[in-house]
Amino acid sequence: MLGEEVWEAVKRDWRTAPLSPPLRATLGFLETLTLRPDELTREDADAVRAAGVSDEALVDAIHVGALFNMIARLADALGWDVPSWEACLARAEPMLAGGYSLDGR
Repeated sequence: MLGEEVWEAVKRDWRTAPLSPPLRATLGFLETLTLRPDELTREDADAVRAAGVSDEALVDAIHVGALFNMIARLADALGWDVPSWEACLARAEPMLAGGYSLDGR
């Protein structure tokens, strides 16, 4: 876990936050994927790998980033209510314990 101080630094600017080189490289890749996907090249993926990120970890990061992007676009387009950060935190522990199923299975 990053911890609250590091998380706050990442929210301010991930480029200056105290992160490991692999995480910093992954975040840079995901920023390009999100904001300028047409600029993404094989060399960008190679740079993330050179920072110590495995192909499996990079694919996982791409999947998570793509899903969050899709959910955000759906929420914006359809006017979904997005819970506050505090509401998400309040639900985090039960979700970790029981998963996403509403009936606990």
